[in-house]
Amino acid sequence: MNPGIVEARTGSADETQALAGAVAALAERGDIIVLAGDLGTGKTVWVKGFAAALGVMEPVTSPTFTLVRPYEGTRLRLLHADVYRLDRLREVSDLDLVEQLDDRAVACIEWGDLAVPALPADFLEVRLEQGEADAERTVTFRPVGARWHARMGELRARVGSWVVGT
Repeated sequence: MNPGIVEARTGSADETQALAGAVAALAERGDIIVLAGDLGTGKTVWVKGFAAALGVMEPVTSPTFTLVRPYEGTRLRLLHADVYRLDRLREVSDLDLVEQLDDRAVACIEWGDLAVPALPADFLEVRLEQGEADAERTVTFRPVGARWHARMGELRARVGSWVVGT
């Protein structure tokens, strides 16, 4: 496995949210988290945990039909996007998501792997896959660009209890 890639395993939705919260502690303004995985693998569950760790107090719901939903956190503002229903990459650009990443915002993009060509080449890919048990998930973190490459050692330390093979 690539030394820059971290693989973790969770056994429940609560654990997936806790794992996301551990990663959110490393989030900085301007960060983009690209969420990938099949339908039902827990992308919105992940965002709920990430949002809670940023201090978002309101309920987090899937932005499937609104495309982008902003949430105010006490630490950072979260832009939660879902690009599943977009037909063309141009539509991703039309969302102006990157332009909305101001000095207090971080973005989590569900189905973001479909939009990678329209995104800056600096993000953390979080791939969620169904495990053997219903609630089990394998979560793979892959940094793209310098921002997250520089934090992968700290990410590995924060998510250590979930890391596979440790």
